Amino acid sequence: MNNQIIIIGGGASALMLASLLPKNSATIIESNAKAGAKILVSGGGKCNITNTLMGTEYFLGDKNFVEQPLRKFNEKALLRWLERQNLHPVLRKETQYFCKDSAKELLEIFLKESRKQKVCLNEHVLEVTKRDDIFYVKTNKKTYTAKAVVVASGGLSYPKLGASSIGYEIAESFGHTIVKTAPALVGFTVQKEQFFFKELSGVSTEVKIRVGDNVCVGALLFAHKGMSGPAVLDASLYWEKGKIEIDFLPGFSWKNVEGSKKQISSLLTMPKRVTKAFLLQLSLEDKPYHQLTVKERETLQTLSHYSFAPAGTFGYSKAEVTKGGVATSEIDGSTMMSQEEEGLYFIGEVLDVTGRLGGYNFQWAFSSAYSCAKSLSSRHA
Repeated sequence: MNNQIIIIGGGASALMLASLLPKNSATIIESNAKAGAKILVSGGGKCNITNTLMGTEYFLGDKNFVEQPLRKFNEKALLRWLERQNLHPVLRKETQYFCKDSAKELLEIFLKESRKQKVCLNEHVLEVTKRDDIFYVKTNKKTYTAKAVVVASGGLSYPKLGASSIGYEIAESFGHTIVKTAPALVGFTVQKEQFFFKELSGVSTEVKIRVGDNVCVGALLFAHKGMSGPAVLDASLYWEKGKIEIDFLPGFSWKNVEGSKKQISSLLTMPKRVTKAFLLQLSLEDKPYHQLTVKERETLQTLSHYSFAPAGTFGYSKAEVTKGGVATSEIDGSTMMSQEEEGLYFIGEVLDVTGRLGGYNFQWAFSSAYSCAKSLSSRHA
């Protein structure tokens, strides 16, 4: 065997793993013409790498499982590693670390580091089998053999960047359970009653969104398909179906405006265009607040707890990540190795672990890759 380890996928987790493994120990098999395509488009091309606020509470998934890789390789360890590669992320939005100029900075480091390994591009993995402790990885070009296989193929989001279900298919073929997948960190489409949102396309307002016990705070962006923006993307992580509640006036006190003679459109903290659209929808006249009847006030105050059910999401083509995936109850959280098959590993987005907006999914990719690298290095030294 030329290489002992096959890495399926060429995204963030795969490239980090290749960087951490000993030279000439692995082969990366990537379906795209270039590795790291998704890195380049993340964070508006700036790549939100990690966050100073790091913990299991920012992830959807089994907390005990998520904690193990995060503890071994946290955001501080990641920043130290990047600085050794001469990349110095900058702090923006108070807690989020981004590439200084563009995501190319991070990708160039990974491409340089991954040259230590063999990289096969434009090659699609068709299946993985195992006989006599040897894995056989069949692609559209040839069959590779290896002592260990790492599935780092990501999820289903961004199909135009080569996303596929191969990671889930491999997992199932070795007896793994796949937790139902869905688009996440994605905008919501709306029901007929909220079609007026589309007329506000391009307008943004600060909100607080409640999905079950989860609260997401930030901007809501009205879009031609419905609604998007950071708070909405975070909310999509927790939403499956049914109602969500939006406070369109976070921090606003109705008590403090009792008796106000200001026009409603001047009084409320939303953009006037948004306020007027809601007034029309609620069949309320834009008049001085003190002139409202008790019933009209009650109607207006629903803007602090506006409840409705989204029709759905914008789908995988617009989703930043995929939630669901390989069940973590069947994976060793300290090594990322399958508990069903010796020598088979899963890292990154293919697992049933999804972070909120703000660098959490990249941190998960890198932390899970680190745990995997440590295990592989000790087993195949």
